[in-house]
Amino acid sequence: MYKQFNVKNNKNIIQDAQSVKNMLLKQLKDAAVFWSYDKNFDTISDWNLIKLVLIHLDLDSINLLFQIFPQKQIKRVWLDELVIQGDYLKNMNLCFANLYFNVKEPVRYLKRIETYKRNRLWNGRYRKKQEQS
Repeated sequence: MYKQFNVKNNKNIIQDAQSVKNMLLKQLKDAAVFWSYDKNFDTISDWNLIKLVLIHLDLDSINLLFQIFPQKQIKRVWLDELVIQGDYLKNMNLCFANLYFNVKEPVRYLKRIETYKRNRLWNGRYRKKQEQS
């Protein structure tokens, strides 16, 4: 579906992936995503890079994510960080479900995942309160 880097050895793959990460980080900085951060930072975790690119950048930039990260990793970030936000990111999540993750019934799927994640979060907090009592 997406073109992988056409390189001859692992060292080139790592260099190309790092250059794409740096480019995406620069795009995020240019979009003022890090307005409250120190201006001199130049690293970010892969998890946060994926999350912030999905939320703040365009489809071309998101396509680059699929060249440097496995789809499974991107989907995990999407499910854990974006889907749980419900109506706030509903249209964007429907777009991702259709374009990138081939979800057959995206509205039902997103609602089910959102409910599951919220119940897990609620049950975890409830159990902790019961244990403390």
